[in-house]
Amino acid sequence: MTDTRNVIVIGSGPAGYTAALYAARANLKPLVLKGLDAGGQLMLTTDVENYPGFVDGILGPELMEQMEKQAERFGAEILSVHVTRVDLSSRPFGVWAGDQEWRGETLIIATGATAKWLNVPGENKLRGRGVSACATCDGFFFRDRELVVVGGGDTAMEEATFLTKFAGKVTIVHRRDEFRASPIMVDRALANPKIEVIWDTVVDEILGDDAVTGVTLRHVRTDEQRGFRTDGVFMAIGHTPNTQLLQGQLELQDGYIVVEEPRTATSVVGVFAAGDVTDTIYRQAVTAAGQGSKAAIDAERLLEAEAHAAG
Repeated sequence: MTDTRNVIVIGSGPAGYTAALYAARANLKPLVLKGLDAGGQLMLTTDVENYPGFVDGILGPELMEQMEKQAERFGAEILSVHVTRVDLSSRPFGVWAGDQEWRGETLIIATGATAKWLNVPGENKLRGRGVSACATCDGFFFRDRELVVVGGGDTAMEEATFLTKFAGKVTIVHRRDEFRASPIMVDRALANPKIEVIWDTVVDEILGDDAVTGVTLRHVRTDEQRGFRTDGVFMAIGHTPNTQLLQGQLELQDGYIVVEEPRTATSVVGVFAAGDVTDTIYRQAVTAAGQGSKAAIDAERLLEAEAHAAG
């Protein structure tokens, strides 16, 4: 007999764990299927100083561990499995991890988004030690330092402009000879005296032992390489929402799940979504957690209304 649950949360991280906490406290006994990247992008973050309630900051993995334990304390069941297939064609919805199958009266999708990386030498080793994909998370640590931002879209312009609040100098490295960002964003960035641009150039390697000390740059037209000193490298080449499982089953826009703001309902009744898998703008732990709480409340209210209607 297939195991049927009131609420199944797919994914972890701030959205998934907060949804689980709220659903558990509503006595819905949620099941959380954590996924491969359990804990989400905060597992790649060292110090988190902008999550409310931690006056001295907290390590990203530690924050995720505390959220997980808090959800478990109220009765959430959390399994370290990776969902390989879902069927949203009828309720209860089918969820599989390999040969294991569960059914959920409601689903909360909190699978997050994955930052795009360059995949160059030094990047993995120095991630969280000067290599970052979130200026608003990590910019504060680079007061009066010199930084590199990689990219040429709106995100790169936003990140570079934001980083000038802290850094002494920000250099945008872009592989083309013009930006694809919107003109107003480009104008704002280029007008900033702290921002410089290196055109037609890519980063071939990130240098440093315990922290970033520089990069190796390569000019794409001449293939000429040179060293460039920097204290940090910020990737601003986009994110990929983790929605491959949902293609053709839910309404997506540019890969992100479309929700009925301010609620978290998706195009399929009974399926809710929260966190970075819906968010192209903020991508913060605190906004993901807030949306996770809304998803659990939305699921609880739907189940209540259906139970009431059934009499």
